[in-house]
Amino acid sequence: MIDLAYAMTGGSSGGQGGGLGAFVPLILMFAIFYFLLIRPQQKKAKAHKAMLSAVKKGDRVVSSGGLHGVITGLSDEVVTMEIAPKIRVKVSRGSIAGIMGSPEN
Repeated sequence: MIDLAYAMTGGSSGGQGGGLGAFVPLILMFAIFYFLLIRPQQKKAKAHKAMLSAVKKGDRVVSSGGLHGVITGLSDEVVTMEIAPKIRVKVSRGSIAGIMGSPEN
């Protein structure tokens, strides 16, 4: 009877399957996620932060909400943009999505 039970288990004495061998797929999955998702997001955030620190008066920018304008004033957290002649709005510095270049006058 014991021989029959031993034969049904496949002959292995335990169900651990080799310790480190069970973690190899998890480690590979984490490496794939890191190189395909985490690292590109970190690079993009770093580039956006560098772009925000390089913004200066007179730059033509677009906000994440879609407003296009020329920067007329800067502070640490707030950017004043002129979106039309004599119409100025204040937006958060973090909401600047990109620099379009200097205005064509």
